[in-house]
Amino acid sequence: MQAMDSAQSQLIQIAERVRAAAADATPLRIRGGGTKDFHGLALQGELLDTRALAGVVSYEPSELVVTVRAGTPLAEVEALLAAQGQCLAFEPPHFEGADGRATVGGMVASGLSGPSRASVGAVRDFMLGLEMINGQGELLRYGGQVMKNVAGYDVSRLMAGSWGTLGLITEVSLKVLPVAPAEATLRFECTQQQALDWLNAWGGQPLPLNASCWLQEDSAAQGVLYLRLRGARAAVQAACGRLGGERMHSAAADWQACREHQLPWFTARAPGHALWRLSVPQTAPVLALPDGCTGPLIEWHGALRWVQAPRALGHALRTLAKAAGGSATLFRAEAADQPGAEPDFDAQAADATAALHARLKQAFDPAGIFNRGRLAAAW
Repeated sequence: MQAMDSAQSQLIQIAERVRAAAADATPLRIRGGGTKDFHGLALQGELLDTRALAGVVSYEPSELVVTVRAGTPLAEVEALLAAQGQCLAFEPPHFEGADGRATVGGMVASGLSGPSRASVGAVRDFMLGLEMINGQGELLRYGGQVMKNVAGYDVSRLMAGSWGTLGLITEVSLKVLPVAPAEATLRFECTQQQALDWLNAWGGQPLPLNASCWLQEDSAAQGVLYLRLRGARAAVQAACGRLGGERMHSAAADWQACREHQLPWFTARAPGHALWRLSVPQTAPVLALPDGCTGPLIEWHGALRWVQAPRALGHALRTLAKAAGGSATLFRAEAADQPGAEPDFDAQAADATAALHARLKQAFDPAGIFNRGRLAAAW
């Protein structure tokens, strides 16, 4: 009872602060553990720390649903699920090493998923319900705590990837899944083209594909494809025999490093090079990267391609990705003291997507106080 009273008191205080900020147009910077501060434009506004909103509200392993407050450490939730043989199947990255600062609210707000995203879905696909405070200080609740819920607009999923620009997430309900009974990682030496051809062919077959990663570990080598299989033991064993390759042992640490961008490919970034994220169709061909780039490192069965390049090559990368049917964004800056991205969209542009985002911003945060400048220069 005391914990519930404390949580309610915190919500009331935060809502009052938001209403006061809206009244005098004071920008607020929503922040949990700050592990994603490297991404986005310049961080503006008075700090509004969400970590006091912590704790597990409910967890029903038999129902495959967990409800937690936004400031709850992500590592704490993952440990709770692991004790019951369950997990967050989309493998959200923490991006802070082992200090446990990443929060559930930040996980949802950033909308980032790990290596298994192409096979199991993204953060938004596991959102069942959400509680939030909008830009007028109103406490709103959307969705619920059950798998089948069709009441109202799907605002819960809308908040995934909004980077705190639409409101302050206070509580989330997530679908969880059992840990797969079996797992195996296969290694194939191959060119980038061969890796893409294989992944496209395998994607149309009944195989327990879960994650993939292709990269050149040595500039002189042709490249290596790592393929992770997850599922029933019989299915994984059969796929290993059918696909061939070299079966690796104890590959979990390598996949964890891939998820957290701690592989040598990520950590050995050249001075002056930013990390670019190219999202393209899985069937996109090998991209002719401009001179001066390093990479790519390819995940999500071809749909996610990481490239290291100077910021000056941004236009060329965007043009290249657009021609392939996708997009390119600056994910991590050259140095810690530089903005970690450029505007994801220009709110002033006569573009349907930008106009839709602007209308959503107006509806949820009419005074424009939340995370101003994080996604668009204008708000």
